[in-house]
Amino acid sequence: MTATLTFEQIKQKQHKTWSSGDYGKIAWLTVPLADELCDAVDLRSGSTVLDVATGTGHVALAAARRFCDVTGIDYVPELVEIAQQRAAAEGLDITFRQADAENLPYQDGAFDYVLSAIGVMFTADHQRAADELARVCRAGGRIGVASWTPTGFIGQMLKTVARHAAPPPGALPPPRWGSEDVVRELFGDRISSLTCTIHTVTQRFRSPEHFAEHFLTHYGPTYMAAQTLDAERQLQFRADLAALATSHNKATDGTVVCDWEYLIAVATRA
Repeated sequence: MTATLTFEQIKQKQHKTWSSGDYGKIAWLTVPLADELCDAVDLRSGSTVLDVATGTGHVALAAARRFCDVTGIDYVPELVEIAQQRAAAEGLDITFRQADAENLPYQDGAFDYVLSAIGVMFTADHQRAADELARVCRAGGRIGVASWTPTGFIGQMLKTVARHAAPPPGALPPPRWGSEDVVRELFGDRISSLTCTIHTVTQRFRSPEHFAEHFLTHYGPTYMAAQTLDAERQLQFRADLAALATSHNKATDGTVVCDWEYLIAVATRA
């Protein structure tokens, strides 16, 4: 029987995963979610904004373009560096720093808006992450989280990954954050209201095989899973990823056009 890992042990494994591959080439695909999230929380100019698990900085940049006072944090230093470079290229004044979403280095109620797009859903301890989001948001402020849904394309892809390479024992499925009931339970009585809406972002690839190759090369979870497999099982993993793209494909010309579903949860801090 395999022993269940602690959240701290799982976090260490996750850090290695997100430091592998080249997430910058995956992050391209989630750019549209940043403006959708900023719209959903009705972001107001001049507000203080924290982008948690900022990755390469999409939400932080979108908020800064709306003339907000923005801070972005991530626990992967290579991603923080890319976010800083992107902000500098646009001449945006954003504070980026390396920090842990489960242990935010800020005082209670420090921000008007606390946001995360495809970020906190990948934390090890979901409850602790939700507690931290709520803690650093001021009373009456807004928390906004965008997460892949369990039944959508990425939710199904992560299930495919798990079939080929089991997640660490005790690890929580990231797409839990894409279910309204789970988000409501995670925030509990720390919020006074919660609104959840389903959105889709359309993605395009040259072919199903191109999708599989792109994710096996650049996306940490698929890249690391493949490294645990022998050659024959790697081929089957690749084939299953291509089959997933085919099953969601709306194109008829050999390319891939598919919609990826995500949930935006907007909560008001009690």
